[in-house]
Amino acid sequence: MPECPELHLAGRFINGACGALVFAGGVERSAVGRGPEVPFRSEAYGISAIARGKELRLTLSALDPAAGPPAQDLVFRFGMSGSFRLCPAAELPRHAHLRFLTRESPPRALCFVDPRRFGSWRLGDAWQPERGPCVVSEYQAFRENVLKNLEDRAFDKPICEVLLNQKYFNGIGNYLRAEILYRLKIPPFEKARTVLEALKEREQERRKKDPSMTLSKKVKLRQENPDLLELCHSVPMEVIMAEKQLLDPEHPDNYSSFKNWLQCYLVPGMSSLRDRSGRTIWFQGEPGPMAPKGQRPRKAPRKKSPQLKAEPETPSPKVTPRAPKQRRRAAAKPPRLEEQEVKEEQEVKEEQEEQAARPRKGRARGRRTVSAAPASPEVPQSVRRSRRTSARRGTGAAPAV
Repeated sequence: MPECPELHLAGRFINGACGALVFAGGVERSAVGRGPEVPFRSEAYGISAIARGKELRLTLSALDPAAGPPAQDLVFRFGMSGSFRLCPAAELPRHAHLRFLTRESPPRALCFVDPRRFGSWRLGDAWQPERGPCVVSEYQAFRENVLKNLEDRAFDKPICEVLLNQKYFNGIGNYLRAEILYRLKIPPFEKARTVLEALKEREQERRKKDPSMTLSKKVKLRQENPDLLELCHSVPMEVIMAEKQLLDPEHPDNYSSFKNWLQCYLVPGMSSLRDRSGRTIWFQGEPGPMAPKGQRPRKAPRKKSPQLKAEPETPSPKVTPRAPKQRRRAAAKPPRLEEQEVKEEQEVKEEQEEQAARPRKGRARGRRTVSAAPASPEVPQSVRRSRRTSARRGTGAAPAV
């Protein structure tokens, strides 16, 4: 899940929590971490961080540059579950694949934790060359990079797929693309070039109408009527500005606030489809002309509101006294329990019907076994009658000699 907001918040956390700490020794790596050993060791060093899109760079700097080793940079990708935590060294969390120990007593550890092990790190300060400008920290460069490259074949794809292309939308991920498209009511499978060329034309018209427009008026106009590229910046900023009010999985109350902030992604009543890369896109309304063929949009089930539930009907006086006891008891139970029992009874009934429809293999084998056994020869009916008659006659008294 980590996207641009999570990476920026991780960098803010490291700089805030570790800015005054002194680290010492070498960097510990787990045996299964997806990254190289870190050849850095110092008796006293500090750690700082900076995020760009979906990458985070960590810099290890000796406090005494003259006596210590040269600075070491590490660039992290968080994958699906990566994060940084600061905890006591004696209580390391599971899946802590890289650990930086403090010089205090007892020591603490800054850990890169990644349960699913999709995250990784590499040595050096270089960002991935195929990634474009960050949608948050390099907004103007990001905007220009998109608009001047609309002839690229990448924009022949649906807009929902192009939003995951880190060459142009560095930092946008699955939940952000759903929220951005939903707010603008753009079908996810509309052609990307069609959407962005219209945006470019509208921007040119704005400049022609009032070339002397002040910066404050431009900002106000964009806030009132933002376009797709502007939302690629402002929507992640909403999460970053809210900070722990939205993103803090260790505190369920705060994490539930993030779920309430979501308007489209995983929201009940929204539709979903898998794009051509296998990722699920959530949306509302029509999917668009480039939707994958052979798929039907699936809807997330809506939560039933207890206020909308009808009151249970009172038993009719026409009910006979032979009605089952379970029904009489169910009428007196709360609606939730009653509904749950009805569902369970329906499931049991369906299972019984399925079992009744299946061939009864055990009995069939028994019948076949009996029929396969050798049978006595069939006796004609007339012979059986004569035998019964003779038997009755034989029960009388013996004839006199």
